[in-house]
Amino acid sequence: MTRATLDRVAYGPWALVVGASDGVGAAFAEAVAGSGIGVVLLARRGEVLDRVADGIRSRTGAETRVLVVDLGTPDAAKSIVAATSDLEIGLLIYCAGADTDYQPFLSNSIDAAETMLRRNCLIPMQLSHHYGRAMAQRGRGGIVILSSGAAFVGAPNMAVYGATKAFDMIFAESLWSELRGHGVDALGVVLGVTDTPSLRRTREQRGLAGADEPVPGATAPEEVVHAAFAGLGRVPTVMAGKQIRRGARFITPIPRSLLVRIMVRASRRAMGPDE
Repeated sequence: MTRATLDRVAYGPWALVVGASDGVGAAFAEAVAGSGIGVVLLARRGEVLDRVADGIRSRTGAETRVLVVDLGTPDAAKSIVAATSDLEIGLLIYCAGADTDYQPFLSNSIDAAETMLRRNCLIPMQLSHHYGRAMAQRGRGGIVILSSGAAFVGAPNMAVYGATKAFDMIFAESLWSELRGHGVDALGVVLGVTDTPSLRRTREQRGLAGADEPVPGATAPEEVVHAAFAGLGRVPTVMAGKQIRRGARFITPIPRSLLVRIMVRASRRAMGPDE
């Protein structure tokens, strides 16, 4: 697989990668930096972020900035906006939002559910509104929001997670339909089982495998990045990995991107042209 790259003019000079401490987020940050775009790496584990940022700088020479924020706090979005006010963010990549609990809805606390709702829905919406407005004014930029195969249908132990990921998928597709006329590319990236440190830890906790054991049949983070970069500016949604592409075809034979385009045409017929 060739290295995935982005157009620095279209998506630079800075990108904000939310959830960049490991796994898919760290892979996105590395690939963005390899394209010559400065990267703001955001997560709540400062020491881990520092190591990731140091590695990216040494391998790519790109500028990096570390931003430690707990996305579960009510003022998280305001903190992020304030900390990046001196930067021109041309690309927002929202990777945060994994479910490490994997418990039935009633077995977990309502606080945990509300925190996930904030982290997976409210904050990406707030950040997309803030940075998206500036991108639209400049006539260029990109917004990438990660979703999950859990968005397609309800399943046990994922009631809130699946619902929030459905929001992410629909929200990204709607942004695609609204922002493309302003020169801004939006993309929803739907993940299947992906071999991340978070998933490995969860599998270890459940007695399914060792901490360093690869997840059988899972998609590599680099494959997710490659699929996203290939789809950005071309389609509203990508299925990142062979497994999720097969599953999506089984659930709905009509490709997701075609469904979005059909919905756009139906909306225009009913409500008139886009504003």
